[in-house]
Amino acid sequence: MVREGKPTNRLTLVMVLTMLLLCIGPLSVVSAQDGAVAEGVTIKLDGEIMKMTDPVRTQDGRLYVPVSRIADLLGASVSWDKDNEEATIHTVLKDKIVFGIGVPVVYFNGGRYMMDAAPFMTEGRIYVPLRHAAELMHAKVNWNAEDAILDLVTVQPAVTTEEYGIDEISKEIGSTNAELLKRNGIDAKAELKVGTKLKVVVPSILDTPAKPYTEADLMLLAKITMVEAGYEPYGGQLGIANIILNRVKDSRFPDTIKGVIYSGKQFPPAHNGLLDKSKPNASSLRAAKDALNGKNNIEDAVYFFNPKVSKGEFWSSLDVIVTIGHHSFAK
Repeated sequence: MVREGKPTNRLTLVMVLTMLLLCIGPLSVVSAQDGAVAEGVTIKLDGEIMKMTDPVRTQDGRLYVPVSRIADLLGASVSWDKDNEEATIHTVLKDKIVFGIGVPVVYFNGGRYMMDAAPFMTEGRIYVPLRHAAELMHAKVNWNAEDAILDLVTVQPAVTTEEYGIDEISKEIGSTNAELLKRNGIDAKAELKVGTKLKVVVPSILDTPAKPYTEADLMLLAKITMVEAGYEPYGGQLGIANIILNRVKDSRFPDTIKGVIYSGKQFPPAHNGLLDKSKPNASSLRAAKDALNGKNNIEDAVYFFNPKVSKGEFWSSLDVIVTIGHHSFAK
């Protein structure tokens, strides 16, 4: 039920939540905070009010819901990988979705796509961006600003007939044949048989594929992370991986992972044989993968050092962004 309040408070709520749903600003995943509770929001499923034991939350200009609850509402199943902090969802339409905590890239049917918001965990619950999650589970979200109601609408697949083919379906949903075929994993040259079921909710993320990386890049990044911070907690390992990637983006350094690692004197293991012998453990592999998927806990730092060991004018002149474990990360 929507809570009653003073008119000015209610108006403020409506304006804020409307902006949250419409905002398309960029995401920062550095030092993610627990989402604030969005008070007074009612969620409906196909017109019926749903009970929410955990609140809707807001963060980085987006509305979030617990992944287990929205999956349950939309008939999907969820499994949790605590080691990699990933929630895997299997939908009723046989789609597979993988969300990672603090990771703006979502895996959808094997593809990697960039979201404008990243999942987070608070009070033991995994929260995912509402609109992205709904679209990926073949549902739509309607926002009733006047009554502060979020209405989830399940959408059934379209079934082709002799008179109702892909041209008619695409026109009806406001999409293109190419987008519809891509959504359904169908080759553009394939002939659709009568009775073919087509998923018609085309998630907006399909327009934003994530930057690809090679297995060689992943392993090299994991190896340098292991040799430089294998003894550090996961957060410290993630920081090392991001130092490399931040340098790739910085014009002062080489523009490839391999080029950064083997250039200069910051990474002695690349020149003394230790890197070649490095065998990444599960944590360093996760840190490398998460960094490549956009999870960043050190902002734009391009240097790291142990403040108890590295002394001198150069190191003291740096702007330290954060210290994790034994390493300070600076620019």
